[in-house]
Amino acid sequence: MKVTLQSLTKKYPSRNKKQPQEVVAVNDLTFEIPDGQLIGLLGPSGCGKSTTLNLLSGLQKPTSGRIFFGDDDVTDLPAENRGVGLVFQNYALYPHLTVKQNITFPLENRKGKDKLTKAQMADMALEAARLVQIEGLMDRKPSELSGGQQQRVAIARALVKMPRILLLDEPLSNLDARLRLQTREEIRRIQRSTGITTVFVTHDQEEAMSISDLIVVMKDGVVQQIGKPQAVYDSPVNLFVAKFLGTPPINVFDGTVRSGKLYIGEEAVLDVPGVADQAVTAAVRPEGFVLSDTGKLTCKLSRVEVMGRDISVVSTHPKSQNVTIRSIIDAENAAHVAAPIVRFDLKPNKVFLFSKDTEERIGF
Repeated sequence: MKVTLQSLTKKYPSRNKKQPQEVVAVNDLTFEIPDGQLIGLLGPSGCGKSTTLNLLSGLQKPTSGRIFFGDDDVTDLPAENRGVGLVFQNYALYPHLTVKQNITFPLENRKGKDKLTKAQMADMALEAARLVQIEGLMDRKPSELSGGQQQRVAIARALVKMPRILLLDEPLSNLDARLRLQTREEIRRIQRSTGITTVFVTHDQEEAMSISDLIVVMKDGVVQQIGKPQAVYDSPVNLFVAKFLGTPPINVFDGTVRSGKLYIGEEAVLDVPGVADQAVTAAVRPEGFVLSDTGKLTCKLSRVEVMGRDISVVSTHPKSQNVTIRSIIDAENAAHVAAPIVRFDLKPNKVFLFSKDTEERIGF
């Protein structure tokens, strides 16, 4: 099911009597979610991700704009008639019901020609449970399940009615690191096997990049960039997107362009042909540093962190906006790191320039 948002806006009245202007949670949101794809809605807390999900589900009504499921305008359609499956952050399972009863609950509300027999509901519940691999837990209560198992029950309950759209609101945030990794892989497997168009809301960029077909990066209710995860990582449109994506985070410097060269401090560190002379913000991905005895960028070594296959060289520079600079290099090069100074050359495809005024990217 293709989903289209057209100029979607949601405003809330201000609670501050001295400043009565409205609060804009979602601002003129326009994009299309292709049929059968998993889309990651990504951004910091308060950026409008969950509000967008609530507008899609019908739990909230937009101030303006339209929502289409395929060719159907569902903007004014009640939530129960949209055919949406919604998985909440806190699972929202009924504690007094068994797993089987929790999963079949959405089916019990069907009326008229859509009404199902108990046998039909049991079969559908078992099929949904098998999809998320909890068919052996059907007689347990939620209190007898682990966090990961409860999350699977919530997903099975959303899937049992075969929704047109599946909406996931930060479904992994209550899980520990290992279980979060396992569950997100399960979500991707389930989405691919069912082919249901899925919107996955998260503030964790690693989660969004690892399982999404497309990511939508938001800030203050406004879409900053839409694209395939790797394409957005490799080509951020502005400084916010560059800083938000990536672990460790991107290294940001105050720089200057003079005569087609990027200067960080007094050192000419990279050729940037075609860029006009100006003060810029230069950002370098951690993997964009090449350790070299004759490197053009000189930093003061703080420490070396060994991470198995790679090592992280932690250093400082007077023009760095980060407290420390993190450079990822191969572990076999650790012996070449000598205190107190380290020198780097920079990989051009891992360096981005941004306007000081607009923070938009400057191509070179």
